[in-house]
Amino acid sequence: MATPVERWVEEQARLFQPKRIHWCDGSEAEAFRLIEIGMREEKIGSEPIFRELNGSRWPKSYLHRSHPTDVARTEQLTFVCHPEKDQSGPNNNWMPPAKAKEALTKLSKGAMKGRTMYVLPYMMGPEESPYAKACVQITDISYVAVSMRIMTRMGKRVLQKIGTSERFVRGIHSVGDFDPSRRLIMHFPHEGLVWSIGSGYGGNALLGKKCFALRIASYLGLRQGWLAEHMVIMAIEDLKGRVTYITAAMPSACGKTNLAMLQSALPEYKVSTIGDDIAWLNVGPDGRLYAINPEFGFFGVAPGTSMKTNPNMIRTVKASSFFPTLFTNVGLATDTNEPWWEGLEGPPPNMLDWQGRPWTPGSNVKIAHPNSRFTVALTNCPTLNPAFDSPHGVPISAILIGGRRSHVMPLVVESFDWPHGVFMGARTGSETTAAAAGAVGVLRRDPFAMLPFCGYNMGDYFRHWMNTGALMRRPPKIFAVNWFRVDEAGKFVWPGFGDNMRVLRWVLQRVHGEVGARETPIGLLPEMADLNLDGLAIPRPKIARLFDIKPAEWRQEAGMVKSFFEPFGRHIPYELRLELEKLERSMA
Repeated sequence: MATPVERWVEEQARLFQPKRIHWCDGSEAEAFRLIEIGMREEKIGSEPIFRELNGSRWPKSYLHRSHPTDVARTEQLTFVCHPEKDQSGPNNNWMPPAKAKEALTKLSKGAMKGRTMYVLPYMMGPEESPYAKACVQITDISYVAVSMRIMTRMGKRVLQKIGTSERFVRGIHSVGDFDPSRRLIMHFPHEGLVWSIGSGYGGNALLGKKCFALRIASYLGLRQGWLAEHMVIMAIEDLKGRVTYITAAMPSACGKTNLAMLQSALPEYKVSTIGDDIAWLNVGPDGRLYAINPEFGFFGVAPGTSMKTNPNMIRTVKASSFFPTLFTNVGLATDTNEPWWEGLEGPPPNMLDWQGRPWTPGSNVKIAHPNSRFTVALTNCPTLNPAFDSPHGVPISAILIGGRRSHVMPLVVESFDWPHGVFMGARTGSETTAAAAGAVGVLRRDPFAMLPFCGYNMGDYFRHWMNTGALMRRPPKIFAVNWFRVDEAGKFVWPGFGDNMRVLRWVLQRVHGEVGARETPIGLLPEMADLNLDGLAIPRPKIARLFDIKPAEWRQEAGMVKSFFEPFGRHIPYELRLELEKLERSMA
């Protein structure tokens, strides 16, 4: 008798009509067979799916060029289809589930003709973790199959774990014909289903990532009493051997990966990595907050990554392992057959840009797409913390919330308490980057860096944060950070990267009760004497201006936050309305 997974796959095969069906076993040999198929048989237009790179300098590495219309998350084509529109909230596009499935079925009928349907069984989270989730995705492109093998714990053992159960998260994906007018990314949280067609880009096609691990999982967390968050998980060890675990919520391309793999400017601290993008947070039996990384790989932004900015990531992508490393939409140095992007040394002569076109300094285009990516296994990482695979996760002592703000927000501020910390997260704004389609540099609210990823009404999400705090006996301290303030000339004041450890040092000292703080209307700020600034070639008055609080700016900020809250109406927790009123009064 067929299992529920087999019956579901057969149902999809009748709709998509593939030439063949391949059940992936997750093995190393299979991964490289799929790459070979992508180099010899599968194409996007005339372009092969994969191109092998210089293995002596970039071991087991391959270049992928996506369709030129398919280079970022397409938020305007992404829907969260709860039965009622109010459940999706103003933060999501909504369509009635029946109407959504009708549209998807029409686009999907026969979409895999002449292609292989790959069946991908995978786990999100360590396989023995009580928090892990079993999933199955279908796709019709080897790029997604290989990427999912890197990013998740994929293999036939997952099918054994599911067995005869109906309880597995379903993902349906086809690249279709890449026509943006026939592209949809649909989520059905009540069913544990994601259905995506028309895109091969990571966030739209690797359905275990943002689609499930955040949008669907956030709703599961609401129902089951946990949080799915867009967060780094990292460990910091001091000279005494004391290890402190922290998480950090930051929008895409705002430095999460650099922070997770930080090479400290202060030698008395050592940073290790558990995850760079997603955290699932659960209250443990001891009343503390614990985090697991549901992923098994990095899907990082390439431009700006270098031995200067993130040496540990360069070491990661150049490491040899059982897993291939993929580079998507970067440039190619043809003389040496190496990947290249803005921020690396060079550029070398004889370059092809991310679309495979000859590039010269007069071309007036970027060599790598601003949202070009690398996909690489966690186990390549030289700073990987042994607890990355811990079934119960690691205990979190501090939560950082950040974004790109040229002005207003100080370098670091601690919340007064949990409700004030949730308010800080709820009001977070960030200037947009190339990770999402649209204009770059526009300020938008991005609460907890979750605005594009919360799978239900965000007002209810804020209430869930408030309720989670009430469950804990020892809740983490909450801090807001901003590495991106600029001076009068528009230049970044704070050096960032390894020097961010100076800020983290103060965070750790606050967590462990070792230093005080000065109270201001927006939260608790460091005393200048408590910041380790030794060796920084920045005048102390300029550093002090990173903590300026200008009432006119904050009155404007409060007004924008109030406008952001308004569409959520009754869903906004009253505690956050009180915090907003306090802020308005303090800046009057």
